[in-house]
Amino acid sequence: MIQIDDVVVSFDVLKENFICDLSACKGECCIEGDAGAPVEQDEVKELEEVLPIVWDQLSEQAKEVINRQGVVYTDCDGDLVTSIVNGKDCVFTCYDEKGNCFCAIEKAYREGKTKFYKPISCHLYPIRVGNFGPYKALNYHRWNVCKAATILGQKNNTKVYQFLKEPLVRKFGQEWYDELEIAVEELKEQGML
Repeated sequence: MIQIDDVVVSFDVLKENFICDLSACKGECCIEGDAGAPVEQDEVKELEEVLPIVWDQLSEQAKEVINRQGVVYTDCDGDLVTSIVNGKDCVFTCYDEKGNCFCAIEKAYREGKTKFYKPISCHLYPIRVGNFGPYKALNYHRWNVCKAATILGQKNNTKVYQFLKEPLVRKFGQEWYDELEIAVEELKEQGML
């Protein structure tokens, strides 16, 4: 592990290969699991504000869940997460004609309809951020659903932190990311990566 400011980064984030391969996984990470995506408190307002923009993209079941409990709920671990449909699908999931799952919020962002990209936990995936008092820990979450992403990452020699540059900069800032890259180069020179 390395530490930059108050963020500890696992070596797996630095050395494992990863590039999302939506054509292979069909967006499974937004569908499977036992809870919604982790949400930061300040993102709840953003989710509520984007809701009218994406409402027509959502399934009828998702709309029913949102009308009943809102865009987020507190899961069994006490974490604030996006609401889910049938115990698995995020309420903000949509499907294209090929059956690929995608995020209605991200779609609206890419179409210029909102300035909110999507919850940072989704944008950072497969990095999970753990909060430990004054420190945050970045860990690589391995999941069979993402096997194609590891293969594509190997093919292109793209590490997790490189693939996730945009969300890492969004979360921690450009200066932090620049320090991360310097640390990675130093670790390579020392033969640790």
